[in-house]
Amino acid sequence: MIEHVYRRASESRLIDAVIVATDDDRIADAVRSFGGDVRLTRADHPTATDRLGEVAAHLDCDLIVNVQGDEPVLEPSVIDAAIEPFRDDSTLMMSSACLRFARAEDADDPNVVKVVVNRKGFALYFSRSRVPFPRGPQDHEAGPFKHIGLYVYRREFLRHLAALPPTPLERSESLEQLRVLEHGFSIKMVETRHDSIGVDTPDDLERVRRLLTVGSRA
Repeated sequence: MIEHVYRRASESRLIDAVIVATDDDRIADAVRSFGGDVRLTRADHPTATDRLGEVAAHLDCDLIVNVQGDEPVLEPSVIDAAIEPFRDDSTLMMSSACLRFARAEDADDPNVVKVVVNRKGFALYFSRSRVPFPRGPQDHEAGPFKHIGLYVYRREFLRHLAALPPTPLERSESLEQLRVLEHGFSIKMVETRHDSIGVDTPDDLERVRRLLTVGSRA
């Protein structure tokens, strides 16, 4: 799986280098076996953001993209789209991506993270619950939106974020991006039409295997 993620990320037009950050020697060995770049980190990081914060201290770059290791079918164009807003906004510190649900019932799955955004395209909240709750008249612009598991940060902001303590909502939902919102920072959301599958369950793994098998035959 990690090789699929690595090679997908490498196809991004706007990324200069791909590095796997892990505390697991088995993953590190797997990455080295296909010629990938890997950095071993401490084992006590509670989230990927904290792990990347350790690696970021030794990188010489402006932007860092966090691609989750369980997103083997992520489209490289989604990475590029999440980077694009930084070109025109020097004040932007962080971005991510989302898309509209193809099937409304999928918004009820707690393994699929939802996001609601404001009128300027910044995240208001992320949740494993269905948000917004469909009680009143429904507006297409309100979503629901599925969150795609990638983040783009300015390097210094990532280091600052990783130094902040975990927050109550972050711990409650087990969603590291809520630390950003709870500390009063913003996340720019880029809407895409390309779905991805985060492998959180055995069913997710089987779906990904089918997709990759079909892709290899195409």
